[in-house]
Order: sequence, then structure tokens, then C-alpha cells
Amino acid sequence: MISVHMTPVPGSTVVAYRDDGPLSRAMGLLVAGQLPPLPPVIAGTFVTGVLLVLGVAGTDGLAVFAPAVTLLLAGPGSSHSHDGRVDWLVPPILRLIEYTFVAACGFAHEVHPVLIFLLLGALAFHHYDLVYRLRQHVYPPPWLGSLGLGWDGRMMAVSLVALSGWMTGGYVVLALYLWGLFGWESLTCWLAAPRSGAQAAEAGTQD
Repeated sequence: MISVHMTPVPGSTVVAYRDDGPLSRAMGLLVAGQLPPLPPVIAGTFVTGVLLVLGVAGTDGLAVFAPAVTLLLAGPGSSHSHDGRVDWLVPPILRLIEYTFVAACGFAHEVHPVLIFLLLGALAFHHYDLVYRLRQHVYPPPWLGSLGLGWDGRMMAVSLVALSGWMTGGYVVLALYLWGLFGWESLTCWLAAPRSGAQAAEAGTQD
């Protein structure tokens, strides 16, 4: 059984908001934080948009390459401290890319809208929970980023599902897995977190 504990918030909350998975973090290690994060993410947004427009509703399947392109462009920036004046834009852009890709692939392959919104709901719940945790100075355990796949891993999973042609079943499995993982971890974490400890940590930042 995985023990529940309060993990200290990293030095940069912007980096924490990125919700990187193992693939993105591994690419960040290759450049050792030397790559500014925002320009590659903007480039990834443009390329992903083009691929979605050209391939998501066609027979050539160009859209399935969007996660790989986004990972190659945005992944290396994961190790940067994100201390630039506009680097705070990186997490919401990554959210936009992930949500748009999941929705576009689902609708293009005629997945039932309920399943699409069920999967998007799991992602939105996780990201809202992440934002609230950081406001309370409580960060999820490191293993959650790996088991949750990160924005990069989840996009790759959807891409593989699209390539296999098992879209409906893949969306069901992925949605149930993410809801179960994020819901269980969030519930057990907050039930174990002493309110006085969270309040004390918040008060300490105001001194």
C-alpha cells in the first residue's frame, strides 16, 4: 500500500503546474534547464494545431503525430526554472494542447461525447486539485506524476489508441483509470492532511 504523506512544494510552482510525465522530464534532463520553455511550447501549439486541422478528420492520420511533435518541442523545457516574466503561460498552453487533442481525436473518431467529457473531466479534476494543493502548500507525491502519465504520456496514450482503432474502449479505459487514480489519491491525501498543518504553512508565508 502506498503511504500518504505531504510532499514539499518544488521551488518553482510554475514547473509543478506543467504536470510533466516521465517522457517530458527525461527530455528535460538532456538539456539541463538551458532551453527557455515558452518559445518551444508556442511552436508546439502551432504545429499541433496544423496537424489537427490537416489530419484529425482525414484518412492520413496526421493528428496522431501531434503528441510526438509537442513532446519533442515542449519536453526539453521541463527542467527550466520557468522564472521568466511570461513563463507562467506555459502550463495553460500545455493544458490547451492536451484538452484540444483529446477532444478533437474523440469527436473525429465518433467517440460518444459522454466518454470524451468523462476523460476531459478527469484531467480537469486533476489539474484543479493540483492548483488547490499548491495554494495550500501541499504537493502530490512524486509517483503520481509517473502513474498519471503527465500531459505527454496521456497524449501519447490517446495517439496509440487512435492508431489501434480501439477509440471507444480506449477512452473508457483511460477515463476510468485516471478517475480512479486521481480521485483515490486526492481523497486519501486530503483526508490525511491535518487542517492545522495546512493553515500553519499558509500563515508562515504571510509573515
